Amino acid sequence: MYKKILEKNPYQLIATAAFVDLFILCVCWEWFISPLRPDGSWLILKGVPLLFAIPGLWKGKIYTMQWASMLILLYVTEGLVRITETGANFWLALLETLLATTAFICLLIYLKPIKAQAKSLAKQRAHSE
Repeated sequence: MYKKILEKNPYQLIATAAFVDLFILCVCWEWFISPLRPDGSWLILKGVPLLFAIPGLWKGKIYTMQWASMLILLYVTEGLVRITETGANFWLALLETLLATTAFICLLIYLKPIKAQAKSLAKQRAHSE
């Protein structure tokens, strides 16, 4: 099992871990740490889209990584907006911003050489035709 983990790209692992951590943070934040309403709020559902990305990130699926890099920007934005709040919400928003930014940067670093390779292949095909 550890051999399979070690074979994965470190940026892929960090991005996947950040998505998992961000899901846990979203659920805990809106369920019992500091919900908008005393008994919890429907904002707990904001973590659900992360669940759809996690398996594809773990498997290294390029398409998933591409759309996940756009999805994660919503969490960066929410964290930056809610960072203006006080108390626990400030720290939770800061953590959300850090996790989402980390995931975004790792996805971009992982995808950059793949995109460059795809461009190179496209140029080669254009010249050969």
